[in-house]
Amino acid sequence: MSTLSSKPYQIGHALTPKKEKTFIVPSLLSHASENGVVLTKIDPSKPLIQQGPFDCILHKLYDSDWKQNLQDFASRNPNIPIIDSPDSIEILHSRISMLETVSKLRITNTGVPKQITITESTDTEDLKLDFPSIAKPLDADGSETSHIMHLVFDKGGLKNLTPPFVLQDFVNHGGVIFKVYVAGKYSRCVKRKSLPDISEEKLANLKGSLPFSQVSNLAAAGGEGCEFEKTEMPPEKLVEELVEGLKEELKLNLFNFDVIRDGRNKDNYIVIDINYFPGYAKMPDFESVITNFLLDVCSNR
Repeated sequence: MSTLSSKPYQIGHALTPKKEKTFIVPSLLSHASENGVVLTKIDPSKPLIQQGPFDCILHKLYDSDWKQNLQDFASRNPNIPIIDSPDSIEILHSRISMLETVSKLRITNTGVPKQITITESTDTEDLKLDFPSIAKPLDADGSETSHIMHLVFDKGGLKNLTPPFVLQDFVNHGGVIFKVYVAGKYSRCVKRKSLPDISEEKLANLKGSLPFSQVSNLAAAGGEGCEFEKTEMPPEKLVEELVEGLKEELKLNLFNFDVIRDGRNKDNYIVIDINYFPGYAKMPDFESVITNFLLDVCSNR
């Protein structure tokens, strides 16, 4: 797609060690380099204005020192794009504000699961709750604990969980989740295996709660892979509407969102999660997508 400029674009990146390991991989570095994009590691402990020069900055760090560092750099270099604004990213760090953005879109046949926040002061005895529910940590900051989730079968199952957390309706969805990756104007939708459907009969006998890692054992063995292969992708138009709507609402370039097809009504789709700067290496042809995105950002400055 690109023609090499006389001088390659310099992209500074400040990422957690884990993110760097999975994103700054040899295949991306070489594809980017062949197309006039050089990815350079930033030292977040030093002032950004003493590093570079950069044509663009990519980051996934959230501490206050780093935010101040970015702010100082941006005030002196207003024309250099920072992907993305810490204030915009912040919206995705709470599972409440995250899904509120989807509700604002009002796209036909799409919605979000019903959810409530449980805090230490919540009296769960008096709450009218639907079970089964999924308990998710309130913070969605990419930390290890933010990924620890449980399937809760009754009120008794809440006793073992430490507030605060969000309780989301569990919806049978054919054991398939659709992940939509977005990088600027580029997007890709892929399907992955998810929590299995749980029959009404099984649910009637289940008590307490189970961590997600054990939920798959509830599924009847056999036939699952076959169903996965047959599962149709969501309509392209619907995915496009969600991508454009979320980009506009979130003011972000790099994110993905998880969508499930409602088992009760196959025409309905439910957005259950949105993540900032996700694992792009799991996306087909990610090297080209990311390189083209960075070329767009730098050439549109």
